[in-house]
Amino acid sequence: MHEGQTLRVERLHDAPAHETAWTVAAYETPVSDRTWVLTATGATPAPVLEDLLDHLAYADGWDTTAGAPVDEKTITAATQPLTEAGWKHTVNGRWIRWTSPAADAGIQFDAFAAQHPTHTLTTWTVWASPDPDHPTWTLTASPRTPSSLLANLSENLAHGTGTRQIQVTGRDRRTSLATTPPAVPAVMASPAASRTR
Repeated sequence: MHEGQTLRVERLHDAPAHETAWTVAAYETPVSDRTWVLTATGATPAPVLEDLLDHLAYADGWDTTAGAPVDEKTITAATQPLTEAGWKHTVNGRWIRWTSPAADAGIQFDAFAAQHPTHTLTTWTVWASPDPDHPTWTLTASPRTPSSLLANLSENLAHGTGTRQIQVTGRDRRTSLATTPPAVPAVMASPAASRTR
């Protein structure tokens, strides 16, 4: 829990790989309803989780203005790294989808859910798998999830974090970050850690 008691991270250690294992929730005050929520399944790769937790710990602006609607500027800011990396952009009814050039990961935006900023409906869905209907791992976010947090996640996905394959030689077997359950991210000492959060 953040010292201001307005940001909470919960980890369910025994969650199956395809069920929610991580929940990040932000509140305007310690006793108010959720402002935004982000979840990640148990198979979400450790590099993705580490970057998410680092962003929450050290970045400014993880909170959002109460009632701030999701607009074109927010969507553009959140997905700019994907556009720059050549991800395919499609629109299908209420959904806007960005798919990696290798078609092994994607982000989907639900325009209907975004019209309800006071709710914590799933507005953003991130997945890794050639088949988005059967993802290896997913991450979901509600309408008021900060665009800076989403842009950071997009940047990592655009560079292959959590989707790339690692090949090793010898007796070691081939390992896929997309299917390997994560270790709990280690807390690393850094100059930023000495700052008051």
